Amino acid sequence: MSDAHPPIGKAPSLDDLAALAEAAFQALPAAFRKLTGDVVFRVDDFPAEEVLDDLGIEDPFGLTGLYQGVNIGHRDGGGPAIGPSMIFLYRRPILDEWAEHGEITLEELVTHVLVHEIGHHMGLSDADIDAIEASAG
Repeated sequence: MSDAHPPIGKAPSLDDLAALAEAAFQALPAAFRKLTGDVVFRVDDFPAEEVLDDLGIEDPFGLTGLYQGVNIGHRDGGGPAIGPSMIFLYRRPILDEWAEHGEITLEELVTHVLVHEIGHHMGLSDADIDAIEASAG
């Protein structure tokens, strides 16, 4: 698909959501993107069962995104190589939340989830991220 919008009446695919996430990331300020460093973005329909178990989440629709890795504030430059930092976006929970809260666009919701997970990548807690979002209006 050449743009991030699916045909009318069709739910956005994994590729559509990945395109929205890429567009959202590219729309962030360049300095912020540079601070993010190397991180892999991935879009799946749902989180893996073991992820839900580890987080104590019973409903697979209860998780829209996840940061996995060592946040950039806790990396040791001289230590052994670590796996890549990854940000997962979960398509079905995102679409469910979007349908439930129709006052924001899908693009806005994807941006919100992406920025939230980038915050975890930078070592911020949920409370820190919520405070930043509240102060930004």
